[in-house]
Amino acid sequence: MKGLDTNLRLQASPQLSNVFLPKRLTLVRNLNFRSSSSSSSSPAMLKLFSSRVHHLTPAIRPGPRSSVDSPLFKALSQLTGLNRRSSSLGHRVFFCSDSASEAEAAAEVAEAEAEVADSKSSSAIVSTNPKPEDCLTVLALPVPHRPLFPGFYMPIYVKDPKVLAALQESRRRQAPYAGAFLLKDAPSTDSSSSTDTEKNINELKGKDLLERLHEVGTLAQISSIQGDQVILVGHRRLRITEMVSEEPLTVKVDHLKDKPFDMDDDVIKATSFEVISTLRDVLKTSSLWRDHVQTYTQHIGDFTYPRLADFGAAICGANRHQAQEVLEELDVHKRLWLTLELMKKEMEISKIQETIAKAIEEKISGEQRRYLLNEQLKAIKKELGVETDDKSALSGKFKERIEPNKEKIPAHILQVIEEELTKLQLLEASSSEFNVTRNYLDWLTILPWGNYSDENFDVVRAQQILDEDHYGLSDVKERILEFIAVGRLRGTSQGKIICLSGPPGVGKTSIGRSIARALNRKFFRFSVGGLGDVAEIKGHRRTYVGAMPGKMVQCLKSVGTANPLVLIDEIDKLGKGHAGDPASALLELLDPEQNANFLDHYLDVTIDLSKVLFVCTANVIDMIPNPLLDRMEVISIAGYITDEKVHIARDYLEKNARGDCGIKPEQVDVSDAALLSLIENYCREAGVRNLQKQIEKIYRKIALKLVREGAVPAEPAVTSDVEEAEIVAKLDVESPEKDAAKELKEEEAETKKMVEKVMIDESNLADYVGKPVFHAEKIYEPTPVGVVMGLAWTSMGGSTLYIETTVVEEGEGKGGLNITGQLGDVMKESTQIAHTVARKILLEKEPENPFFANSKLHLHVPAGATPKDGPSAGCTMITSLLSLAMNKPVREDLAMTGEVTLTGRILPIGGVKEKTIAARRSQVKTIIFPEANRRDFEELAENVKEGLDVHFVDDYGKIFELAFGYDDKQQD
Repeated sequence: MKGLDTNLRLQASPQLSNVFLPKRLTLVRNLNFRSSSSSSSSPAMLKLFSSRVHHLTPAIRPGPRSSVDSPLFKALSQLTGLNRRSSSLGHRVFFCSDSASEAEAAAEVAEAEAEVADSKSSSAIVSTNPKPEDCLTVLALPVPHRPLFPGFYMPIYVKDPKVLAALQESRRRQAPYAGAFLLKDAPSTDSSSSTDTEKNINELKGKDLLERLHEVGTLAQISSIQGDQVILVGHRRLRITEMVSEEPLTVKVDHLKDKPFDMDDDVIKATSFEVISTLRDVLKTSSLWRDHVQTYTQHIGDFTYPRLADFGAAICGANRHQAQEVLEELDVHKRLWLTLELMKKEMEISKIQETIAKAIEEKISGEQRRYLLNEQLKAIKKELGVETDDKSALSGKFKERIEPNKEKIPAHILQVIEEELTKLQLLEASSSEFNVTRNYLDWLTILPWGNYSDENFDVVRAQQILDEDHYGLSDVKERILEFIAVGRLRGTSQGKIICLSGPPGVGKTSIGRSIARALNRKFFRFSVGGLGDVAEIKGHRRTYVGAMPGKMVQCLKSVGTANPLVLIDEIDKLGKGHAGDPASALLELLDPEQNANFLDHYLDVTIDLSKVLFVCTANVIDMIPNPLLDRMEVISIAGYITDEKVHIARDYLEKNARGDCGIKPEQVDVSDAALLSLIENYCREAGVRNLQKQIEKIYRKIALKLVREGAVPAEPAVTSDVEEAEIVAKLDVESPEKDAAKELKEEEAETKKMVEKVMIDESNLADYVGKPVFHAEKIYEPTPVGVVMGLAWTSMGGSTLYIETTVVEEGEGKGGLNITGQLGDVMKESTQIAHTVARKILLEKEPENPFFANSKLHLHVPAGATPKDGPSAGCTMITSLLSLAMNKPVREDLAMTGEVTLTGRILPIGGVKEKTIAARRSQVKTIIFPEANRRDFEELAENVKEGLDVHFVDDYGKIFELAFGYDDKQQD
């Protein structure tokens, strides 16, 4: 039990020895009378025993009987299984008492010991000249853990030399008394260790120490001093009244007495007997208390109600605060009640401890039994020849794995395997190295050394497979067909590293699976987004606990072939942490010159990955490190235009959604106008992932509508031909049932006729997907002065944006330019260049126009919450400034993009396809691109270029003519 201490027993001999244990100690003196003892010792001890019985306090005796016959003492005797008759004269115990008779008994003890031993004995309880009640000024000793109760021993350690000298001086003056007071908790050290607590006690002096002490403590006799260890014996309760001196701390005290109580009170009796009953129950569950209670009840002669309460509180495992509360309580009934509560808690804890111990014992015994049975089973099988030992079985399993492909396995791999198999036989199965070697051999022998899947070199079949799964993506499909054609001409294929870049939802990940199907290769995908540990790529060292190979070795084990298609997803989102740089680790993996001898840290042997086709995906290739990007063949997937999205929705997304919802084609009809409205007003992003979600949402609502209207009849029961013939014969005999079946069939047919086909068109589309999310990007009709439409590229595809310029104020020499719209540094520089070029052009076109010199302008790019950056808006900004300066709007349906230099040259830009798609979506017919981007535009599909009037320029002068050189009549 927690907080329980063993009794302190003293062996009677020429020199009595003291054994001290922490916290609270009980003194037991065993006087063993031998046959060789002097004849005078027996009468002396008999006299002492008689004297002790004579001085027992009859506090709880109901009548003239002695305390030996009292009910309380009998109960305690029954509690320990002992009685007074079984007590030997050779065993005596004395506890300190607060009565004068106890001091006399202690003196008799000293006299009896003098008669027994020739030399002087060092007894813990000595006769003193001043009585305990005469001590009104005492040294204050702090007790760190638990309070000292009257009648119990406690060791403390005194580190202060002054305090230790004062205690020794008190013993020499025959006044060996001090006050033991519990230390209060410090506010900042509630969870500090015992070492820290003792250190804090030693640092406290004078008033600081007095403030940390509880007022109520115990008058303690100094039993012995050995070095810095002082043994205290509790006598009676004290209360501090005032401080006398600081070093050492000396205080005046009042001796506290219990409040008067009626010994015949039924409530007190009942409470005391409940304490005794609880002690009996606790002894049944815990043997740790048995020595305490047995010794105490066997040898003490005055077991009163107050002593019973103190005894219960002292030996239980209550915390310091609860024990101090019992010490401070002077009402005997309340003290008994508090002790009873503490002991009830201890009993519950004992029961819980017993339950836990029993459960653990049952579990351990069950596991031991299972282990013994397994060992016996192994031994029996081994004797019968049914099964060999573990090491032989493992070696046989590993050899069986490599036997079919032994000729294909490289020689250096075979050598390592043979060495590890020999090592495995020499190791003990219980050693940790055995498990490491076994796992290492497991990985080495399970890899597909030299096993390649039969590839498909049929270009026509591959084209059909790619077209079945994806619409468009001609660049990707063409590159895969080239790969197949080269492999067919060579007779074998080589691994390549292809990187598909584009906005989310354009089919980068799904195209990888289709490529694997077209090539007849195994497919394996793993994402490196946020990966920050090099060991995920290169594996862990085998010396680490729980070491594992890298992803590529796991891939080869999973697919079972040495030439799979590996899709490395989100390669532009690689992390970088304390465990290394994964991007640098991928250099070896994705380098065609190095991956033929790829070294995994776990296997520690080279692996040939030259036949593996790597396909990487990324949203923005700018985020990929240049050395890694240099090893890839980048194919950009710009996104889908409206026509492509309509085909994808009709041929792929709608079929999948209809099948997933269990709807038949004849039950629903989605018009082309509805799909077009869905794409234009709800799903403008470059990909089709959001479009797929919206179509699935439509079909879910259609399914709910059909079920509510009863258009989905219950599935007919499946019957065999014999059962069907029996039912028909039965219906022929029983005409009423036959008529009822006909009526039911007719009702079902009428129900089918009543339910109309669900039609989805532009008029009721909002009922299924809600209000439109997007509106027309063209916010000006017509474009006002100072406003020009530009084209921008984003990670989600292309988009249009307006550049707006207006006059803030005009005046002599007030020329200036303010910019807003959350522009990046590059775009801010573009505005300064545009302002300079616009002033230069205006000076050439209208020399007398002082607009820029005398006007303070404000240039803004709408959608201020969206960050914007890049140089491609330079020509758009110049056009906006000139439109405001000349007070002339640009032509309608015009959009432009291009970077401008200070001399007016137009530099190439990126994202031609995305910007073209954005212009078509905004119904723009005239587009201005840099001359250097002519080739990029010509490579676009015809359906993208159809209906557009595209101009390619290399100088801003041509843009000026296209924007402002239109005919006035046409403008009117």
